[in-house]
Amino acid sequence: MLTRNSADVIVVGAGVIGAACAYYAARSGLRVTVLDRGPVAGGTTGAGEGNLLVSDKEPGPELELALLSTGLWRELAEELPPGIEYEPKGGLVVAAGESGMTALRDFAAGQRAAGVTADEVPPDRLHDLEPHLAPGLAGGFHYPQDAQVMPALAAAHLLRAGGDRIRLRLGEEVTGLLTGGSGEIRGVRTAAGELHAPHVVNAAGTWSGDLARLAGVALPVRPRRGFVLVTEPLPRVVRRKVYAADYVADVASGSAALQSSAVVEGTQAGPVLIGASRERVGYDRMLSVEVLRRLAAQATALFPVLAGVRAMRTYLGFRPYLPDHLPAIGPDPRVPGLLHACGHEGAGVGLAPATGLAVARWLSGGEPPLDLTPFRPERFPPAA
Repeated sequence: MLTRNSADVIVVGAGVIGAACAYYAARSGLRVTVLDRGPVAGGTTGAGEGNLLVSDKEPGPELELALLSTGLWRELAEELPPGIEYEPKGGLVVAAGESGMTALRDFAAGQRAAGVTADEVPPDRLHDLEPHLAPGLAGGFHYPQDAQVMPALAAAHLLRAGGDRIRLRLGEEVTGLLTGGSGEIRGVRTAAGELHAPHVVNAAGTWSGDLARLAGVALPVRPRRGFVLVTEPLPRVVRRKVYAADYVADVASGSAALQSSAVVEGTQAGPVLIGASRERVGYDRMLSVEVLRRLAAQATALFPVLAGVRAMRTYLGFRPYLPDHLPAIGPDPRVPGLLHACGHEGAGVGLAPATGLAVARWLSGGEPPLDLTPFRPERFPPAA
């Protein structure tokens, strides 16, 4: 019989990844305790834009995960309250010149072969989709499968939807892992005491590497900082998620240096969100005027109408980056009972349902929804 200090599985992290793991585990009949040293969505999730994208992913394991998640998000939008602000608005990727369009055509051709819907938009039709786009662009591609949610509310509602099978304990930091005589997981230790479970899911976002070290294993998760500008509420001047072709290259880059490319999208609430920047500077939270200036200039180059709009605030977050740009998902053979669900970088909101379902299937003895081999946690060398 389970008590307040015991569960079938402990999920460490109450962001959208941890929430999805808990939700699907609860749906499969497991009793779940979710721990977080802060509030729900207090880390990367709360600093995200809520993008659910296939448009920025090349054919391969991450795209397969994204396509599965796209369908699961549609199902969740029917099951969860409308407050998650699920909006299947689609995405538009644009190119400034012919060389950019050639690269987009090649990229889209590979995506189509993998199951993505990507429709070329000639330059004279771009304004049918986005009337306020700058003139003179060479064209673009429309991705109707792209969507958006409000990430913090999505995480909260996933946790609530698990009902009494999910026990939430906030403000409790994990200080150690409990193991048995053969090194198998027996639970966790916090300042409030011990919690017992035969399985622990590491969904601690950018701090997942620290949790892995408590278990004695290497998982080289690093923070990758990004800023977002938020405008005053506007009429719907930006209908979709719109970004320049350079954004795809920035996502795939492993550079530690500052990179920025225009990503502009409207929201149901009215403000326009402007990103995206990437740089590896540890957990430095200092405001960067250089980054904000770049983002504003790139956004107004795409949408000149924004030049006269006030930016009401800015915020930053840290993406959980792994060197090969693939998350770690599934059991860790080095520590029986330990599972990982982390390292999704900037795609965590979009990839959360498929990640959670995969973890829950493993925990409940079911078949995984896709091949998890590319995401195996032990793929990194000890010195990584």
